[in-house]
Amino acid sequence: MKLAIRNGRVVDPASKVDERKDVFVDDGRIVAIGTAPHGFSAERTLDATGLIVAPGLVDLCARMREPGADGALKVESHAALAGGITGVVCPPDTDPPLDEPGLVRMLRQRSREAAGARLYPLGALTAGLGGEVLAEIETLAEVGCVAFAQTGSLPHDNSVLLQAMRYARTFDLPVWLRPVEDTLAGRGVAAAGAVAARLGLASVPDVAETVALHTVFELQRATGARIHLCRLSSSNGVELVRRAKREGLPVTCDVGIHHVHLIDVDIGYFDSNFRLDPPLRTSRDRDAIRAGLADGTIDAICSDHTPVDADDKLLPFDEAAPGATALETLLPLVLKWASESKVALLDALGKVSSTPGQILGEPTGRLALGAKADICIFDPAEPWRPEAAALVSHGKNTPFSGYELIGRARYTLVGGDLRFTRK
Repeated sequence: MKLAIRNGRVVDPASKVDERKDVFVDDGRIVAIGTAPHGFSAERTLDATGLIVAPGLVDLCARMREPGADGALKVESHAALAGGITGVVCPPDTDPPLDEPGLVRMLRQRSREAAGARLYPLGALTAGLGGEVLAEIETLAEVGCVAFAQTGSLPHDNSVLLQAMRYARTFDLPVWLRPVEDTLAGRGVAAAGAVAARLGLASVPDVAETVALHTVFELQRATGARIHLCRLSSSNGVELVRRAKREGLPVTCDVGIHHVHLIDVDIGYFDSNFRLDPPLRTSRDRDAIRAGLADGTIDAICSDHTPVDADDKLLPFDEAAPGATALETLLPLVLKWASESKVALLDALGKVSSTPGQILGEPTGRLALGAKADICIFDPAEPWRPEAAALVSHGKNTPFSGYELIGRARYTLVGGDLRFTRK
């Protein structure tokens, strides 16, 4: 379809463009920005007056509940579209884990059938994510896995991680790791500190993160493997990554959007909507995360979308399932952070579009001639409340339920196909 997007404010972090221009799409790709190509006749025109035309958001962590819950992928991928997200990375901690080529093929086929956001699967680094035996990494790469991850925590056996990093380096495959040392994290459900002590909750010290980071960096020095660190949560962890980057280690990292805004005090009196993994930490940690985003230590922001059934949240705090729905709140929460921290819109959107695209090594998250027309058109001033009735996702559990958020996707295009329109 030939499509014209007119009168919008085009904001493209990759090219540092922020000005009012028209965008023209043909055969799924951007064919012009500014002036229509000679002889171009639009079959459909979108009026973007008062709206921002940006690259579709690329979310580095969103659990789509498949394999595990039949039919969930279609719902969650359309929730992504409602949030202006055109690409989602699916971690391998599905049921069963993504450690076999057949499972990856099935997931990608269901994603195509769902016609929602693009899906980028992460393969399991170890069989069953058990941390003992390497998964079929090379074969998983051949069927479409963009990287390989060990979710939850590092493997118990450092020799397994060393072997995995050596193998990945041989084939130039990226390894994604959660910097958590599980013997230190234990069964903790809240960050160590005054709040956890007052509430009597089992806690997770920040050394569970920093010890893991020291391990990762030592093994990285020995192997030269490319590492992406998932969901930093502590000020000390941010500083360790900052030092590693100064040293020149090939490392990138992300942070979950909730940790950009919330702190442990927000748990209040055992509100399970704030039961997250990693747990919310102190205002000092939150401020360090914001500083790390500002100076480039932290490369990207992800939703860490984890839809949880209502019954699994209606439990005592330490028994409730961790996680929150976030696909549809990612964009307004990024805008909220940008406003509060006085971050330019170009830079803020880059954390959820062009930079995640670069981390994936995929040609997405940018508006450029010839690029796939993955586009988010949003109203930066629309107020709304993320209450159950307003959310597409199966998960209705968000710490921001009832809050007024500003900014909402109006149109979402994937490969030039208009897949979401807000009515």
